[in-house]
Amino acid sequence: MTAPALTLPARPGAAITGLAARQIRRGGAIVLLLAAGMPALVTATYDGLTADPAAAAGLTRIAANPAIRTLFGTPIALDHAGGFTVWRIGTVLAVIVTVWAALTTTRVLRGEEDAGRWSLLLAGRSTPRAALLRHLAVIAVVPVAAGIAVTAALWTAGPDPAGAIVHGAGITAAGLFAIAVAALAAQVFPSRAPASGTTVAVLGAGLLLRMIGDGLAALGWLHWLSPFGLLALSSPYGRDDPLPLLLLTAATVGIAATALAAAGRRDIGGGLTAPAGGRAPRRWLLGGPVAFAVRRAIGPVLAWAAGIGAYFLLIGLTARSVTEFLTGNTVFADAAAQAGFAGMHTVEGFTASIFALLALPAGAFTAARMGAFAAAETGRHLTSLAAAPLTRTRLLTAETAAAAGGALILLTVAALATWAGVAVAGGGLTLPAALAGTVNTLPVVALSLGAAVLSAGAAPRVTVLAGTLPATGGFLLLILAEATGAPGWTRNLSPFAHLAPVPLTGPAWTATLTMTAIAAGLAIGGAVAYTRRDLHS
Repeated sequence: MTAPALTLPARPGAAITGLAARQIRRGGAIVLLLAAGMPALVTATYDGLTADPAAAAGLTRIAANPAIRTLFGTPIALDHAGGFTVWRIGTVLAVIVTVWAALTTTRVLRGEEDAGRWSLLLAGRSTPRAALLRHLAVIAVVPVAAGIAVTAALWTAGPDPAGAIVHGAGITAAGLFAIAVAALAAQVFPSRAPASGTTVAVLGAGLLLRMIGDGLAALGWLHWLSPFGLLALSSPYGRDDPLPLLLLTAATVGIAATALAAAGRRDIGGGLTAPAGGRAPRRWLLGGPVAFAVRRAIGPVLAWAAGIGAYFLLIGLTARSVTEFLTGNTVFADAAAQAGFAGMHTVEGFTASIFALLALPAGAFTAARMGAFAAAETGRHLTSLAAAPLTRTRLLTAETAAAAGGALILLTVAALATWAGVAVAGGGLTLPAALAGTVNTLPVVALSLGAAVLSAGAAPRVTVLAGTLPATGGFLLLILAEATGAPGWTRNLSPFAHLAPVPLTGPAWTATLTMTAIAAGLAIGGAVAYTRRDLHS
């Protein structure tokens, strides 16, 4: 009896393109939803915020504050809905697109190669450079589509299509730059972790340079060294200058060309740089599954803590300026109260509103840690551990505990940074109050962790997506419900609707205990599912 012959695809290039599209479709859809929805929501609220001429003048005054410029960027054309939207969320949206592009590129390229799947992919008629080019082309579709979505959303804001086009093109250019840097890092480094870390570090340094250039006029030239600074120099709704975006595009093309050239000069599974050898063994935190989970989480915790600490330090530094502005401009304070953010004219109320947002990165951190655990399983790194005298429940519990501990550290860092910033600015926020405000978000973070554990047990390939839904999805649901006047039950589906504004008031204990119980149930369900299925590969 003869064995059946293997049938190779008639068009291997199309098969590779389809594979890349399947790998990015979920995350790409979320990015496109944010790119279309966030500008539309901000522009829709602009007329109500600036209906009072005194409020519009006050907005201009607060935007001129160096601390506010550092946080949001230099304002341009605040008398136009599009200009206000670019100032308010332009940098945030650029960060979302670039970080997604960077992490997705290293996951699809270096991560799949580390798992050994690119060896099979390239065993056919495709070359490394051709496969790399097709993957990059597919990933690039998302920032291009995001730029188009931003342009379309801003186009409806007023009769200035040039500003909308320039900002949309800037979002696209920044996303493509992140893809090119990540692609080059995937060729240079022999594993996914240093490739992702280096790419994120490049973007973080660029964001820091933009902040310094905005906050200190004498250092404005730093904008030319940053992708985010070049977006600011393009001045949407101001000069509408395409030159900075052309420079960013030229840098992107050069980096991408270097990555393609490097792809043909290294072995599959390796990198242009070899891993360090000859060093003494590092045996710390190898005494058990909990210690090993902590060891694996230390690097990510430090990286997330640095970013969260820097952001909340800026929040603390700007808290006094914002509250003084709201005290003298009741239109904005009333609008914030109607949106559910009462007491924004006080430092406690302002920080309480910002602390609620902390659940998004903290929840994303727990989802990422459980996603790393699921990736270790699908990458067949857990097979030998599962064969050892260790129960699966113990392995999952160790990872869950490490993720929860890391989230607590992030909340503590945010509290310390906010308290320090407020103290430097001359505000009146005590450290216990700051800690109470950040810990108040724990139920939402716990829901994210519980959903991630459930997915790791039942559907490990979508762990990160499932884990980010309670926090990120819940926040977007709340914003959409408020903006569209949806029924109250729709708003109540969001966990953020049940958080009390701590430290302005005391915690909502009933809601806190209910969400915590739901999170515990999700985690228990995930543990049961994990023990009753085969390991995935």
